[in-house]
Amino acid sequence: MRPHAGAPLSRRRFLALSAAGAATGAAALNGCALQVSTGVSGPGETVTVMAKPDDISPELVQQAQKDLGLKIVTVRYDLTKLIGMMTNGNPPDLVRGVGATDAPYFAAREVMEDLDPYFARSAVLRLDDLDPVNDLWRYDGRTQGKGPRYGMAKDFSQDSMFWYNTALFDKVGVDHPPELEPVTFEEWLETAKRLTQRKNGQTTVFGGSYNGVNTTNLLASLTAAAGGSLFSDDFSRIDFTTPEARKALGWYIDYGRTKVGPSIIQPDPNAWDGPTYQANRMAMSGSGYWLGGLINADKKLAPVSRLAPAPIFQGGPRVSPCQAGTGFWMPSKGRNKDAAWRVFEWFFGEAPAKARASGGWGIPTLKSLRPLMPAQEIYQKRELEVQNAELKHFSVIAFTPYATADSLYALFNQFAPAAMNGQMSVDTLAGRLNSVMNEQLKRGKEQVG
Repeated sequence: MRPHAGAPLSRRRFLALSAAGAATGAAALNGCALQVSTGVSGPGETVTVMAKPDDISPELVQQAQKDLGLKIVTVRYDLTKLIGMMTNGNPPDLVRGVGATDAPYFAAREVMEDLDPYFARSAVLRLDDLDPVNDLWRYDGRTQGKGPRYGMAKDFSQDSMFWYNTALFDKVGVDHPPELEPVTFEEWLETAKRLTQRKNGQTTVFGGSYNGVNTTNLLASLTAAAGGSLFSDDFSRIDFTTPEARKALGWYIDYGRTKVGPSIIQPDPNAWDGPTYQANRMAMSGSGYWLGGLINADKKLAPVSRLAPAPIFQGGPRVSPCQAGTGFWMPSKGRNKDAAWRVFEWFFGEAPAKARASGGWGIPTLKSLRPLMPAQEIYQKRELEVQNAELKHFSVIAFTPYATADSLYALFNQFAPAAMNGQMSVDTLAGRLNSVMNEQLKRGKEQVG
């Protein structure tokens, strides 16, 4: 579980924001993309980047000035502020976004610049060098994964994979998962039950954590693993009552109900998996390759940690998606597009990209940078073997453009605790979620037009 965008209050705020954002998108934010300018950026120009603090550090800002002769001004990412800046005709030049969920949302509102012409003439970001994960940033007006490119991921993980601590397995006599073959989700949950340790009614060791990057996106991924789709063909409706979505929802509610790991009814005090796993208080963590950046810096933890393939549902296809793909996009009304593109090229293809690739906090999104991934230690070589084998199972799991993932997540959080606490059946929950989420999607579709 990655550090989430915010605590429950901000998630609730997102529920209101998504409606406001969609309404604004239909009115003030709508408009055709501007023509791509053909000039080159001049020295001393200022590029405004809306990001979170861990996206672009003060040191990187200084490095950009030195490498590019461009000044970067950072603005802390905030959806309300972004909408305000766009509505006032003064948008940032680059905006951070989560490709898996943000790309279709903003592309459908016609506020993103089509970057195909820029990629076509770039000597730094060549199309044949782009990892398929960057297709999360494509949208053809109907389906994510096809059509123009609107952004790029800075690095990525296949977020349905999981890490496990062999020492905690050995302590309770549980066999390790196979290195390259996936376990089933049912097996994963049974193993998590056996690994969970409790004392005086308190959980001292979580058997396993499996929450994904955002619960809504996780449920879409789980439904795909069961062989179905959470959304209708036109992405205007959600249906938790199909056999595949019902299986996915049922599994996740069981995960919460058994209390083998952190959930909305049993929060991790650390708010994310990293510190808990590092403290030997979590036997499995449903986090992709990126968590290796933390694990491999701990010389005691790294040798006993293993990365495992994404689980499968019995009889379902083998899918291993990226649930994030965080990167940047360029607002179509931006004023410094050439300078912004130069920063974009530098960030995704030059010094910062090389540094990220060698840090082990994610898979590079340029195939040519893969040789920089850490492989000095035996455990790093083992992780890389598992990760490289998993790459061929990657696929884009398209998300709806009609609501933010956070707004749907807030609705899920209103009803799921009752089901996890045994006060509501999974079937009743499925019906409630369909009702409230489809109302949200209906409003979003009306606002997009």
